[in-house]
Amino acid sequence: ILENLDPFKGEQEEPVNPVLGIPMSRMMGGNPFLPFEVNVFIDRSGASMPPVVVESNPNFGNVFGKTERKFLFGGYLSDHTMLKAGSLARADGGYLLLDATDVLTNPYVWPAFKRAIRNREVRIEEPFEQFGLVATQGMRPEPMPINVKVILTGDPNIYQLLSMYDEDFWEIFKVKADFDVEIEQNRDNLLAYAAFLSGCCEECESLHFDASGVAKLLEYSARAVADQERLSTRFALIKDWIQEASYWAARDNAQYISAQHVQKAMDEKRHRHDLPDARLLDLINRGTIMIDVDKTVVGQVNGLSVYSLGDITFGKPSRITAKTFLGRSGVINIERESQLSGPIHNKGVMILSGYLGWKYAQDKPLSLSASLCFEQSYSGVEGDSASSAELYAILSSLSEVPIKQNLAVTGSVNQKGEIQPIGGVNQKIEGFFRVCQARGLTGDQGVLIPSTNLKNLMLIDEVIEAVKAGKFNIYAARTIDEGIQILTGIPAGERAEDGTYPEGSITVSYTHLTLPTKRIV
Repeated sequence: ILENLDPFKGEQEEPVNPVLGIPMSRMMGGNPFLPFEVNVFIDRSGASMPPVVVESNPNFGNVFGKTERKFLFGGYLSDHTMLKAGSLARADGGYLLLDATDVLTNPYVWPAFKRAIRNREVRIEEPFEQFGLVATQGMRPEPMPINVKVILTGDPNIYQLLSMYDEDFWEIFKVKADFDVEIEQNRDNLLAYAAFLSGCCEECESLHFDASGVAKLLEYSARAVADQERLSTRFALIKDWIQEASYWAARDNAQYISAQHVQKAMDEKRHRHDLPDARLLDLINRGTIMIDVDKTVVGQVNGLSVYSLGDITFGKPSRITAKTFLGRSGVINIERESQLSGPIHNKGVMILSGYLGWKYAQDKPLSLSASLCFEQSYSGVEGDSASSAELYAILSSLSEVPIKQNLAVTGSVNQKGEIQPIGGVNQKIEGFFRVCQARGLTGDQGVLIPSTNLKNLMLIDEVIEAVKAGKFNIYAARTIDEGIQILTGIPAGERAEDGTYPEGSITVSYTHLTLPTKRIV
């Protein structure tokens, strides 16, 4: 100031720009005292705790800071007061929370971000220079030292990719914390969950729950993770349920949210998303997609598939057929031959050959040709949850024993004939139930599931009531032998020491020349 007293005296004529012929103060934005002003970069006055900064849009300028400009006389003007702090500077001495996906998808942020953390300093630079473009001449502030704890959030896939392909990742981010999406269902967690629901109601300014409403919402929380012994911790989803249930309770002028309001919210939400499900059900009812829910057929079984479309997950039956004939081609997967099946499904079909050889070809070569097909499947098949159904179809075709079409099957199988658990068991059961309901429930219809999936049953009330009334059935099997007896009414039989099977059982015999198959009753 002592070296530049003229602006403060106001006695001398203000200098004029010789080119433009305008006062110099206007060139500086109309403020002759601008060079003497202080730019408060970060204000921590009154702060009693370390800062916690959540950056929702981590682009280059928002993270590292930027130099703002204003348009003046056909050009852009900037000064030291236009230097703005980024998230790293604002979080100095505290914590910075970022989403890993957002950081990685913003151009040039990740390399500069690692450099800032490693060097413990932040630089305000022109993003154009990072892009390899020519930037206009501007200010270049000195780097500022920082001490920040950075917390990256993201899914496990991003973490694994960064760990494998970025050698700096392990050195910079040394602490990993996994957060589970489900918790154990015990008394303490149930009480904590109820308290959380109460807090959400106050935060959302919605109605509170009565006992039945809490119980119903806990039931749907367990259904979300498909486990009777666990609860979901996807609290954003729980909040949505609370708000929708509160709306329906308010429509009824109710004082509290009860079970019927939670159920109404769930039904309405499904109705908004279930157009693909309803369309497939209509095609089945009209016979366009051929599904039998009565009579018996040899070499044919109703498998169950799950369709996951992001906003909705539902199950539907699919007809699986098997044809056996003379030859040594083994089990031919038509889906694989037509390149419509994934690797997991192919593995499941290959396991069938191992089981058949172990079970029925201990003393003779396995001389078998069988073709498997998902009928009316044109978009591809993935997963091994239909491998048990495919094996039942082969056994039925070999023995000429018909399978009940009023039963649908799900479950994968291993080479020992044990039925393994699968996912989406609730959606699969409900999908076949809706098909049977549309055709008319007869009391002998049902679904065969792995016994290890019993703890995953969290069915909708409509299915539960139908099972209680004897209109629909759910069977559980541990092995293929148990399952084939449920589907055919004929026991599989146990192999004797001489390699034979008892009378009245399904039996398959092989020789190296022929493939005799018969049904013994």
